Amino acid sequence: MSDTSGWYYCLTHQTVEHGKGCKGPDRMGPYPDEATAARALEIARERTRAADEADRKFRGDDED
Repeated sequence: MSDTSGWYYCLTHQTVEHGKGCKGPDRMGPYPDEATAARALEIARERTRAADEADRKFRGDDED
């Protein structure tokens, strides 16, 4: 069952939704507010970059 009170970013429509909206697989969230939901793709890119950097450090790719 999905949260009917949170804010989400719909990947299908590329819009912010509040509460019930598109199906779960088509949405990112929930987020605490509309502004954060609007940044969903940016947040995902930041998290991906951080995870990639952590992987490089773990593998020792940064060492000379």
